[in-house]
Amino acid sequence: MKYAAAGAVATLALAACGSSSSGTTSTSGSTGAAGGSGIKVGMAYDVGGRGDQSFNDAAAAGLDKAAKELGITSKEASATNGEAESARTERLKQLIDAGYTNIVAVGFAYAKAVGTVAKANPNVKFAIVDDASPDSAGTNVEQMTFAEHEGSFLVGAAAALKSKANHIGFVGGVEVDLIKKFAAGYAAGAKAVNPSIVIDVKYLTQPPDFSGFGSVDKGKAAAEGMYQAGADVVYQAAGGSGGGVFTAAKAAGKMAIGVDSDQAKTAAADVRDVIITSMLKKVDVGVYDFIKSVKDGTFKAGNKVFDLKAGGVDYSTTGGKIDDIKAKLDDYKAKIIAGTITVPSK
Repeated sequence: MKYAAAGAVATLALAACGSSSSGTTSTSGSTGAAGGSGIKVGMAYDVGGRGDQSFNDAAAAGLDKAAKELGITSKEASATNGEAESARTERLKQLIDAGYTNIVAVGFAYAKAVGTVAKANPNVKFAIVDDASPDSAGTNVEQMTFAEHEGSFLVGAAAALKSKANHIGFVGGVEVDLIKKFAAGYAAGAKAVNPSIVIDVKYLTQPPDFSGFGSVDKGKAAAEGMYQAGADVVYQAAGGSGGGVFTAAKAAGKMAIGVDSDQAKTAAADVRDVIITSMLKKVDVGVYDFIKSVKDGTFKAGNKVFDLKAGGVDYSTTGGKIDDIKAKLDDYKAKIIAGTITVPSK
C-alpha cells in the first residue's frame, strides 16, 4: 500500500459526487460522526453507480447506514459501460492508495480485479457482492452471495396471481448465470401458481457487453414488446435499465415488478404506481454487516450466503397492491424456508 505521492494522485483521480451514467468514473466522500471508528471504506460500484434506484443504491444504503451508525469515512467510485478489466483493477488500487483499506466491490464483474488486488494487498479487507468464484477468493476476501432465485420465486407467484392474461414477462439486463438465476426462480414461482402460464424472457445484452444494466431505452423497448404481445406483468432484473420497463408499463396501463430495492419507493415518482411488488435483495444488509465485522474485529473470509431463511431476500408490499395475495405468498415463503419447496437456480 502506498500513501504518499501515489495516494495524492489517486485522491485527485477520485473526484466529485455523482453516478456513472455520463460514462466517467465518479466518486463521493462521506464522513461519519466525529470521533468515529477511524475505519475508511472504499466502495466500487458496478455500472450505473449510486442513483440507479436498484442494485447499486442497495449497496449505497448499507454504506450510508455504516457512516451514520459506525462513524466511518468512505469514498465511492463507479464503473463505466464497456470498460476494460484493467479499469476495475485500477479503481480498486486507487481507493487503496487513497487510504481506504476496506473495500467493497459491487458486482460479479469485479471478481478478477478483487482477486488480483487482494493478493497484492494482504492487509486490506475486501468484500465482493454476487461472486463466490475462485477468481475473487482469498484469505482477506468476504464473498457475498444471495438466494435471488428464492426471492424471485415469490414475485413470480405474485405475477401469476395478479395476471389476468395468464401471460407475463421477464427482462434481464445481461445474459449471465446470475441473472438467469432470477429468471429461473421467477418462472418456477409463476408455474407453481399456474402451470400453463406463458412467460416471455428477454436479455438486453450478452457479455462482455454489460450495458444492459444501464440502458433505459433498451429496457423500455424490451418491455414494450412484451406488453404488446399480451403480457400484463413484467419483472425486471436489469439494474438502471429497469426504469425503462416501468415507463413502458405506465404507457401500456400494465403492471411491473421491481428488483433489489423496494422500487415502489425508489423509482421515478410518475411510475411507482405500476410497481406491484419488488424482489428485495438486501445488499445493504450485507454491506453493513461487512463493515461492522471490520469494526468489531470479527471479519471472516469466505462465502457468506444471504438466503430467504436468513432474511437476505424477500418481497415488498409497498402500495398495498398485493395485500389480497399476501397470505398465499407467505405460505410459499414458509414452505421454501422449511425446505418443502426447493427453488431451482437454473
